[in-house]
Amino acid sequence: MAARLHMKLGVVAEQDRLPDSPDTTVVVEPTVGSTARSKGNLYLVVTGPPGVPRARDATRLVAEAIRDEYFYDESAGLQGVLAKVIRSANRRLVAQRERLGLGPASDESGPIGLGLAVVRSNELYVVTVGPVQAFMVRQARLLELPDPHRDRGLPTTEITPQVWKGEIGVGDTVTLASTNLIAVVGMDDLKEALVALHPQSAMEHIHRRFVALDGVGSDAAIAFEASEVASTHRRAELVPVQAEEPLAGTPERSPIPLADSLSGGVAAVTGSAGRARRAAGGAARGGWGRVQDLMPRRSEPSRTVTPATARRRTQRRLAIAALVLIAVAAVAGLAVFALGTGAKSPNAVAEVTVGQRSLESAQEAVRLVFDNGSNLVTDDPTKAMQLLTNAYGDLQKATAAGIPTSTIAPIQVRVVDGLDALFGMVDVGATQAFSFDSASPPVSLSAIVRGPDGAPYVLDSAGHGVYRVDLTGKKATLLISAGQAVGKQKIGEPRFLSVSGPDLLVLDSKNVLWRWRPIDKKGNGALARVPVAQSTSWGNDIRTMGTFLRDAGLGLYNLYVVDPSSQQILRYSPAADGSGFPSAPSGYLAAPQDVSGISSLYIDGDLWSIDGGDVVRFSGGQRMKNSVADPGDQILRPGTQYGLVTGFGATGEGTVYAWDSANRRVTATDKATGQLTAQYRLAQDPERWAAIRGAYVVDRGAGKSPLLTWITADRIWTTPLEPVAGPTASPPSSPGASPPAPTQSAPAPAKTITSP
Repeated sequence: MAARLHMKLGVVAEQDRLPDSPDTTVVVEPTVGSTARSKGNLYLVVTGPPGVPRARDATRLVAEAIRDEYFYDESAGLQGVLAKVIRSANRRLVAQRERLGLGPASDESGPIGLGLAVVRSNELYVVTVGPVQAFMVRQARLLELPDPHRDRGLPTTEITPQVWKGEIGVGDTVTLASTNLIAVVGMDDLKEALVALHPQSAMEHIHRRFVALDGVGSDAAIAFEASEVASTHRRAELVPVQAEEPLAGTPERSPIPLADSLSGGVAAVTGSAGRARRAAGGAARGGWGRVQDLMPRRSEPSRTVTPATARRRTQRRLAIAALVLIAVAAVAGLAVFALGTGAKSPNAVAEVTVGQRSLESAQEAVRLVFDNGSNLVTDDPTKAMQLLTNAYGDLQKATAAGIPTSTIAPIQVRVVDGLDALFGMVDVGATQAFSFDSASPPVSLSAIVRGPDGAPYVLDSAGHGVYRVDLTGKKATLLISAGQAVGKQKIGEPRFLSVSGPDLLVLDSKNVLWRWRPIDKKGNGALARVPVAQSTSWGNDIRTMGTFLRDAGLGLYNLYVVDPSSQQILRYSPAADGSGFPSAPSGYLAAPQDVSGISSLYIDGDLWSIDGGDVVRFSGGQRMKNSVADPGDQILRPGTQYGLVTGFGATGEGTVYAWDSANRRVTATDKATGQLTAQYRLAQDPERWAAIRGAYVVDRGAGKSPLLTWITADRIWTTPLEPVAGPTASPPSSPGASPPAPTQSAPAPAKTITSP
């Protein structure tokens, strides 16, 4: 019997779609016979870009244009009509491109995707343009239909739609889905849902999976399955209708004379013949029975009586046998259980299955990013970020499910390397510039600044001294030390360093400010006290200090002191001749607040500080909402703990750098844009950046990368902020001899330490 196809439809209801989804779906299954035979059923998915306010209007415009013109146009065959209506919709979209916010007309292609399928009888026509994919499930195999325009969306300057034509049979399922949906859910989940579920249930399951995986944006999908419907159907059994009998209840008699008497005689003869036949058969059976009775028979055996005691013994034996059988079964069960403890339970098997699927999903994501004809990290960073983020999560699931580390490690290396490239991570080298490990007594560095003469000056918190380090001559000279006499006054223990204009400033434990001004490039200079108004009232809780050069020609600079007891950052203005700070300080902060957590200052007009592990920026005394850029790589490096901030350039110019001790990295933020320009980590021995004690950055001009100079407990290191091909950090040198240190009661300023 002839059969026709009926489509079982599956589509996500509009109210279940994500609020930020700009997609539009259209399904038209004509009920008029002529239209159904000539045009067939139309299934259409139009996807849009996220973040465009009028993207939903654009997708609706394309969908309505194709639907209306397809069923109206009778000028050509289906393939010609489909290509024609897509070009027409593209022209409409190009004309309204600017109004819909789809980018300038100079772009070669737009972000609108299109997936269209037509089913007429057993013919299937499919065409896709842009970020939409078409699949067919046939005999439990997932086939991707050809897509020559995957990288070109609407509107576009030129398009020649390629319409794929094939056949659809009973049991075949066709799906049109957004590429964004497929990238999040994965083709394995799509295939399993389409094979195992009704199309409607499959679409609902896929959409719930998309939402559970934190999918956003485009989520449109349509599925339809071809099923068989007989062209005719069997009607109910025909039941004859008997006319109403007017003579019901009266004896039935024939109207023909003597007919009733004749029929009665025939019936009597027939009955007599039947009785005679039955009598003859009974006689024959009786005779055969008598013959069998005359045949010889075996006598019955005599019956025996079993005593009750024998029956009880038999019952006892049966009971003992049953108990033995039960005991054997119990022992066998315990043995099987004991031997099977090492086997995988159903839950363990399920976990292994989930882990294997997660591993395969991660492998597929890595293939799409790196091994699919292009490197999406550079060609399409947005898509690469989505795929690699999902792959990283899948690898964590695979690890939790017990997949061997040796299997996961090679894939994870590629995933992490790709994410690091997207997050701007740069591997840099480190060179040891100077070592204090041969000093006696030992040195414990706690601060470093770039002096007025360009040389690094370091603070030794163990020996309570300040050294000038000649990196070229590998020599450190003690300039200032606790107990050193300057005139009639002795210097207290140096606590903080700062530099501005021509001066190196040292604040000692007595809250006395000292100024070292170099007079040549050899380390010679003059040491003098700088008077600061009301410095005796600071107390012993000063957190740090900083300076800001306000007049480079005159060498005048402001002094900033972080004083928790007054809940302020005290700002001192210089005297006109630069001799000191005679005026009472003003509070830099617009309102007093807790500053006890501030541990580092960098001042470029704005004031950058480290407060409780965060970088805080003040401008005009107000705390600003934004400071350094968020690296955005919490998936790899959750949480930050900033310990130092420095930089170069005037307000709104140059770069600010922050050291993140939790993740052993330094981040760079462009002051003008507030965007992350790069983040750096050591290519060799990254744990060196777990304990930086001070740092500064020098801008070496165009053509050269900035130079980061930093210190650990007893060493000075330099790091050009540029990528290196491999490990470059130089190993520490062997300790060498150094001259004995003078006594700490009256240290000689000329004390030197040579680096081995």
